[in-house]
Amino acid sequence: MVAKMRIKKGDNVVVISGKDKGKKGGVLKVFVKNARVLVEGVNMIKRHERPSAAGPGGIVEKEASIHVSNVAHVDPKLNEPTRVGYRVLKGGRKVRYAKRSGEMIDV
Repeated sequence: MVAKMRIKKGDNVVVISGKDKGKKGGVLKVFVKNARVLVEGVNMIKRHERPSAAGPGGIVEKEASIHVSNVAHVDPKLNEPTRVGYRVLKGGRKVRYAKRSGEMIDV
């Protein structure tokens, strides 16, 4: 069974556990099947790459995925970690909101 993902590409998140605890960044990619997210500047790893037409080879540092349970949304108003809730607007549109401040995440 695939868990419901409350985090989407482009969201601002903060790491709440692990070696990168406290780091903030934007979500680059979401892996729904594995319940993992790729956050910019978090969980950096080094990979050896072979030279190609795209660029020179060498040791490249890039982001690795992190489990979605280890990140939390950043409240747009208070700039602190928050949980996410859902509301249905009068027009029938479903939007996400920050439970800490009540501010809308989806604009």
